[in-house]
Amino acid sequence: MSNLRPERMQKLKVAANSGQNPAFDFLLSYWNDDPMLVIAIKKLLAKFPQWGVVIVNEVLVDWNE
Repeated sequence: MSNLRPERMQKLKVAANSGQNPAFDFLLSYWNDDPMLVIAIKKLLAKFPQWGVVIVNEVLVDWNE
């Protein structure tokens, strides 16, 4: 378990509550860090498809790039 998980989960919760895209690089930096963060990111992406970030074969992809 990452000792940074609570801080990172809080940042993801802020993004979920505000609907503001935290940026692809931000999400990618957490993607391989911790399985719980991956779950949180998957939920965020399902909630906000307009961000243009998708998961393809368990890899984050910026659809806009």
